[in-house]
Amino acid sequence: MKGYTIKEVAEMLHIPATTLRYYDKEGLLPYVKRMDSGYRLFSENDISMLRVIECLKKTGMPIREIRQFTDWILEGDASLQNRYEIFLERKRAVEQQIAELQETMELIEYKCWYYKTALEAGTEKIHLSDKTAG
Repeated sequence: MKGYTIKEVAEMLHIPATTLRYYDKEGLLPYVKRMDSGYRLFSENDISMLRVIECLKKTGMPIREIRQFTDWILEGDASLQNRYEIFLERKRAVEQQIAELQETMELIEYKCWYYKTALEAGTEKIHLSDKTAG
């Protein structure tokens, strides 16, 4: 089994080593092995788990809930329904974020058009009847 040092994992996943240590301290990486020297040795499974943790974090899930998810993994098949429901809930949260970002993008695209046409005309006055001027 190939093991990775914290430095290698940090570089591989673009996660600061301090964050990896924090995750371990918080119990999010229950399977990380330690060498006799005390250094952490990450497996491919640990790296996969880190990718899931980062995914959940990006959805806005707090560390407390990610820890609960990790606890459910340790429970095995008895917690499959709970883990499935977490991802359904995260999917809904991401869909909401996407919808909000889409609305933001529409306004940004409109304002890009607005300023481009004003620049081409040499004046903003071409949009005088526009209620969203400025």
